[in-house]
Amino acid sequence: MNCVVCESNLVEVFDIIDQKKYLECKVCLAKFLDKANLLSPVEEKNHYLTHQNNISDVRYRKFLSKLSIPLKTKLFKNAKGLDYGCGHGPALVDMLRSEGFPMDLYDPFFFQNEFIFLKKYDFISCTETIEHFFKPSQEFNLLNLLLKEKGWLGLMTCFMPKNKFFKNWYYKNDPTHVVFYCEKTFEVIAQKRNWICEIISKDIVLFNKT
Repeated sequence: MNCVVCESNLVEVFDIIDQKKYLECKVCLAKFLDKANLLSPVEEKNHYLTHQNNISDVRYRKFLSKLSIPLKTKLFKNAKGLDYGCGHGPALVDMLRSEGFPMDLYDPFFFQNEFIFLKKYDFISCTETIEHFFKPSQEFNLLNLLLKEKGWLGLMTCFMPKNKFFKNWYYKNDPTHVVFYCEKTFEVIAQKRNWICEIISKDIVLFNKT
């Protein structure tokens, strides 16, 4: 099997936890679930519907601001953006629109706006999204196509702990979380696409398409 993130063939079994097989890439250091453990689309959507992501929830908006605040410093006035994988409660879209940024939104389950694939954007945000990608390499290639030259891609996901702590890591317990990233993973993602990678803080990454 090749790595679902960087497509390297240097992949080994990392561990089997609660009857789930986790694989590890020796190049980008990503860990990901074996295909046999992936949910069906119906199971996946039903799980997302249990999320309580209210657009007006002050705590949720503060959580999302960990990405929106550093991302805004990179953008020019009226930059056009896309929130990719916005879920059924697109609070970040509401936040950025209120700051004067025109926003489109897309989610394969809740906002299937196919017209986005005919556009290019000044920036794209993905908050708590990339850990759900079944095929991250293909998704990042798509995001690259959707970004204009010099555009910004802002990501939020929980960075992986060291191997010895992975077994007890709460983040992996969500059945829709299937790929896990560390700083090295993001560096490899950037190198493969000639992006500049900025690790802003824990769990926050900005890519610039050069």
